[in-house]
Amino acid sequence: MTKPYKNLRERMSSTAKEKATAKAQIMIKNIDALKELREARKYSQVRLAEVLNTSQANVSKIERRTDIYISTLRGFIEGMGGKLEILASFPDGKIRIEQFQDLDFEAE
Repeated sequence: MTKPYKNLRERMSSTAKEKATAKAQIMIKNIDALKELREARKYSQVRLAEVLNTSQANVSKIERRTDIYISTLRGFIEGMGGKLEILASFPDGKIRIEQFQDLDFEAE
């Protein structure tokens, strides 16, 4: 039998609650990031779907995902005229990751 999340949350330590809240906030921010980017570039979901040769429902699904293929993200960005660049940051510097540049885009 399933148990309500409320019951689980009541048993969590304050530290665990804080960590869960922080993770949820990051996930929510990331969920909105692609939508906000699309809107800032003045693309509707329908227009972007046409550019990507996919459906509006698929664009909506991509925007809501918390985990996405690099090729899908790249196609999404390129569909709006941008270029995806992946940068790894370390205390002693930054490194551009270029091994994903030639992947083919396939809408999920």
